[in-house]
Amino acid sequence: MEQYAAYIFDLDGTVYRGTEPIHAAIYLINELQARGIPCGFVTNNSTKTPEAVAEKLNGFGLDVRPSQIMTSSLASAAYVQEHGIQRVHLIGEEGLKEALTAKGLEITGTQPEAVICGMDRGITYEKIQQAARAVDEGSLFVATNTDRALPAEDGLKPGNGALVSTVAVASNQKPVVIGKPEPSIMHAALNAFAFEADATLMVGDNYDTDILAGMRAGLDTLLVYSGVSTRDEVSLKPEQPTYELSDLSHWQLKS
Repeated sequence: MEQYAAYIFDLDGTVYRGTEPIHAAIYLINELQARGIPCGFVTNNSTKTPEAVAEKLNGFGLDVRPSQIMTSSLASAAYVQEHGIQRVHLIGEEGLKEALTAKGLEITGTQPEAVICGMDRGITYEKIQQAARAVDEGSLFVATNTDRALPAEDGLKPGNGALVSTVAVASNQKPVVIGKPEPSIMHAALNAFAFEADATLMVGDNYDTDILAGMRAGLDTLLVYSGVSTRDEVSLKPEQPTYELSDLSHWQLKS
């Protein structure tokens, strides 16, 4: 096992499951930070602010600052700003709204230059109609992520991919996708954290999002079987993770 200068962790399924910490991950992250090895965290969740994410992690016994968090909202806001866009139409919740306004972007329903679609549990037909019309009229279509479904205690719930698909079908346009498995969110994280791709390890539980995102951004990857993916599924994939572990207690740091 190589020595890495930095680590990036997925959250749900890797560091915690819902409201419960995964103790092997908590121990590893604390040990890394005690050794002066920086850790960052990347999530497709667009509804939470970095402050809210850090508060949750710290409640599990970690010492994490909001600046160590990269959400799909932050990465989406950075993407549209880099493309010179100032006026955006929003489907999303507080995490996305705050990320956009922090970049000085104007949220508007009138002649937006871009439509950004994030998870919105208060979605309405009118919101979809406005977004689809703007995209049809030429606004850039950006999706924070296209997660199909979200795990919940009472079963799967529709993810942002369901909302994005509705706007895409109505407007007959495909979105620019920012979140995992696309590399945009990883590039945003590397830039924000000042990590070098070839010296950073991406750790996650989902091959189809976390691991593919790491691979596409040029990172080595560690797939931990504590969440979504199974060994049988991954064994059939054309490209394998750099490392695979049943849980993070088996990851050995060099002395």
